[in-house]
Amino acid sequence: MKNAYAFNLRHLLLIPLLAVLAACGGGGGGGASSGTTTTTPTLVSIAVTPANLTMAIGTTQQFVATGTFTDSSTSALSTGLTWGVKGSNITIGTTGIVTGKAVGPDTVTATVGTVVGSTPVTVNAPWRKVAAGGAHTVALKADGSLFSWGSNLQGQLGDGTNTDRVSPVQVQVTAPTTGTISPWTMVAAGEEHTVALRADGTLWAWGYNFYGQLGDGTNIDRNVPTRIGSGTGWVFVAAGKWHTIAIDKTGVLWAWGANFNGQLGDGTTAAKAVPTKIGAFTNWMSASAGATHTLAVRADGTLWAWGGNASGQVGNGSLVDLHAPLQIGTSTWRAVAAGTLHSVAIRADGALFAWGSNGSGQVGNGLTTNATAPTQISNTNPSNWTSISAGAAYTVGVRTDGTLWAWGSNSDGQLGDGFGLDTNTPNQIGTVTNWSSALSAGLFHAFGIRSDGTLWGWGRNVEGQQGNGDATGAAVPTPVNLP
Repeated sequence: MKNAYAFNLRHLLLIPLLAVLAACGGGGGGGASSGTTTTTPTLVSIAVTPANLTMAIGTTQQFVATGTFTDSSTSALSTGLTWGVKGSNITIGTTGIVTGKAVGPDTVTATVGTVVGSTPVTVNAPWRKVAAGGAHTVALKADGSLFSWGSNLQGQLGDGTNTDRVSPVQVQVTAPTTGTISPWTMVAAGEEHTVALRADGTLWAWGYNFYGQLGDGTNIDRNVPTRIGSGTGWVFVAAGKWHTIAIDKTGVLWAWGANFNGQLGDGTTAAKAVPTKIGAFTNWMSASAGATHTLAVRADGTLWAWGGNASGQVGNGSLVDLHAPLQIGTSTWRAVAAGTLHSVAIRADGALFAWGSNGSGQVGNGLTTNATAPTQISNTNPSNWTSISAGAAYTVGVRTDGTLWAWGSNSDGQLGDGFGLDTNTPNQIGTVTNWSSALSAGLFHAFGIRSDGTLWGWGRNVEGQQGNGDATGAAVPTPVNLP
């Protein structure tokens, strides 16, 4: 009985222990487990952004690599990430910051282990806008810096000297007392003065100032950019021979400088040394200033003109000067250009019109007699013009297909066709089809920017206004060397 009692006691003590072991998952090799196995998602692909980027030489761009995993999740990558490039037109840092180094295509790559992502990058030359003056040129880079070259007797280059330059030099920038320097956004060149706008809406001017065309209240020439007034709402500026036109953000038109023929439009012929409000309208959109006349377009597309009219350049059918803005016709317009004594405009439908002095064929209608009212310029496709600019006695334009055209006086090669002969109808210049709307005709020289951001000039170069390092004229479009 004693042994039976002991056996039963041992079994009674084992029952709770076995129950505990079973609850803990122990006690046997064949039992099922209630736990789960976690699988870490693996990287499947990498997307590099911004995709298909176009950037300018000297500018930088931050790229980001985003990974997609086996569980369809996505996240920005940093650990184990290696950045690279496939060509030599860009460079890239360890954090994905790319710098444009040379014109052309390239590729950015992002690698993690064996997974690679990439995107193409195109590097363009840095030029964004250009303004050709009497014998000087000013151009705006993509980074907001200004460069100038050519004649500088009145300080119109803005480099702090009065020395002519045959190669681009940077326009001086005066650092503000507080904050950072705001980049330049727009520039216009008169015969011997320059005006420009900054991103903060401030207006600046330099160069010849005998007639008050700088707008600083004096008649003193300036060889560095001088701020005009204290306003920060300027959005548009144009420069004529000796007068300046500007528009503020409220759509108000302002003018200052010489006014012998009423080119300021204030109803008088008295010069103004500070910006003077013109009329009461608040819907002005753009303007162009010639030697003694002014053209402007309102937001409703109406065309207005005033000032000197001895050659019919105002376009109202007479030869009498106008001292205040007058609407020309009833059509809707999108662009205007005032030359020395002639005018050109593109109607809303892309049709080209011109009027005024025509002794060298600058009107482009096949004649050499003056036109006192807008005259349509016919060609193979009369409604495909996108940009125009007018010089002393010639005109240049770009069509929707990116081709460049010119007509009028060609005494200094300003038509760019290499022949040196005047022409009284539009003549295509070369066969290139990537000219942009950035086009500017100076007194006897012209400039244009192609869609790849390269800057090209042609015409007179006695004062170095071509910026190619010498004083030899350019009979055909010639690239400007990067400073």
